[in-house]
Amino acid sequence: MPYKEDRATWYEGQGLWADVPASDWNSWGWQLRNRITTLEQLERYLTPTREERAGILFAKQKLSLAITPYFFNLIDRDDPDCPIRKQVIPRAGEMQLAEEEMLDSLGEDEHSPVPGLVHRYPDRVLFLVTDRCASYCRYCTRSRMVSNAQHYDFHPQHEAALAYIAAHPEVRDVLLSGGDPLLLSDGKLDMLLGRLRAIPHVEFIRIGSRIPVFLPQRVTPELCEIFKKHGPIWMSIHVNHPRECTQALKDACERLAFAGVPLGNQSVLLRGINDDPEVMKALVHRLLRMRVRPYYIYQMDLITGGAHFKADVRRGIEIIEALRGHTTGYAVPQYVIDAPGGGGKVPINPEYLDKITDEEVVFHNFEGRRFRYPLKSTPLVGARVPDEAAPQKPVSEPERVAEPIAEPVSV
Repeated sequence: MPYKEDRATWYEGQGLWADVPASDWNSWGWQLRNRITTLEQLERYLTPTREERAGILFAKQKLSLAITPYFFNLIDRDDPDCPIRKQVIPRAGEMQLAEEEMLDSLGEDEHSPVPGLVHRYPDRVLFLVTDRCASYCRYCTRSRMVSNAQHYDFHPQHEAALAYIAAHPEVRDVLLSGGDPLLLSDGKLDMLLGRLRAIPHVEFIRIGSRIPVFLPQRVTPELCEIFKKHGPIWMSIHVNHPRECTQALKDACERLAFAGVPLGNQSVLLRGINDDPEVMKALVHRLLRMRVRPYYIYQMDLITGGAHFKADVRRGIEIIEALRGHTTGYAVPQYVIDAPGGGGKVPINPEYLDKITDEEVVFHNFEGRRFRYPLKSTPLVGARVPDEAAPQKPVSEPERVAEPIAEPVSV
């Protein structure tokens, strides 16, 4: 059934927690203290399927269960295939391993000069500042370390990481991630951002966070003042489905934008969740309305126990084709595979270039019409270079304008 939504509606309210005082509901501390983290808590609100029950019991060995009350409200409790439910409630599929899967699918440990710092690209580093998140995505790339359910024993060394960055002048770009950096206290974030800003060669500071999606209450006026103080701070949030785009998230993004934080979104292509052109189109349109630029669609990394989420790469290409030319270019993200083992992000895009020679470029557009762009200039027959002393006359319109070269092509 094609995806449909009421574009004028943004989910809001306290849902199952309607009796909780608004002062508590809007407190990010209250949201964290009241997360659903056990099978017994979950069963108060929905009836888990057999697969979910098995996954939840296994979660303590793989990746902890944790869902904020705010995000839990977005789950359809009567639909086991709910796209929100599948992202945060464990399933038995997490217990099944495939030969191509890897514990450290992006080779981060191999490029880690100090604990918590990954230096894979020449001019930038990934600074993992915590192993905690407000809620845990079941397809998490860092499930080996996040929540410490697998006893990875990750302990970020902030001082060592800062010293490494300061000692390497080629590093101009620092991405704070984890876990989720926005779970750090205001004081800790203020300190880290201030220390990074004090390093002369650090030009660009980014934060990767799903906190605005899981816990929009964290985006407080005080947090926004810290971003203003150390800005510009660029932020990539992580929204996978249009139902995650609530009024609370919209408000949080507006607060960040007004604090001078440029916002982008990174989605992961997930089977049965967003591997559908209409779902993705609805998502990117919602994002733009929230002041968020769709940035990346990631092919899911080859994490252990993730095969049940893996979508066909050809489906991802179809989604980009369904967006390109059919909506504004601002709404079209880049589809990438983060190369297994640590090769970095590689664009995987539809092929619009048919041929390129010394004479011309032949390509087709989103409609499948073929065009030719000449690479060499051909002087007009009979055209004369004007004498410098003679008055300049414009070339007549019929002589100057050529018909576009276009023909239909099957793609």
